[in-house]
Amino acid sequence: MKLNREGKIYTILFTFIVSFVFVFLLSAVNSLTVERSRNNQELFKIKALLNAFGIPFSSNEDAFEKFSKFVQRFQPSDIELYRTVLNGEEMYAYVFQGNGLWGPIVGVIAVDSKVNKIFGIDFISQSETPGLGARIEEKWFKEQFRGKNVQHGLIVTRTRTGAENEVDAITGATSTSKAVERIVNDALNNLRKTLGVRP
Repeated sequence: MKLNREGKIYTILFTFIVSFVFVFLLSAVNSLTVERSRNNQELFKIKALLNAFGIPFSSNEDAFEKFSKFVQRFQPSDIELYRTVLNGEEMYAYVFQGNGLWGPIVGVIAVDSKVNKIFGIDFISQSETPGLGARIEEKWFKEQFRGKNVQHGLIVTRTRTGAENEVDAITGATSTSKAVERIVNDALNNLRKTLGVRP
């Protein structure tokens, strides 16, 4: 039977076959790369944890090695935490997630055992505005958090008063800066609750 290329049946069959082929190819590619994608996500998390703890690494392999050597993963409640001891200092880290301006912001915060001091912060993923809110991933912004006393919470502000719990907001990205402030303070509260620490 010869199909009329101008007919509806031919159009429907052609569309169905093309769609099927593309769906099949996409599924095949997804199946082939899902393990690599999962490994990459784990690597990003491990690198962020090491950065937050202040543990240097030189390559992906070195990051995996340092993580397994120095970092302990445990789950005291429904929240998974990470622990390390460096130079006699006990540190805890937590993978946080909260809403930014355009989507979720996922990152890591490392603190002391009393959750009074931030050792470091790093971001795993975000979808903020390039050149504005996305600057939260820049080194100068993240380095501001190191050593901050957050016993009474963190403040991200454009008009600093010199208080020890303040960091500079990003110019032109007030919503993202305030979102980071809220997300970090939520993360600190979750850490205190999980570790049984009072502010």
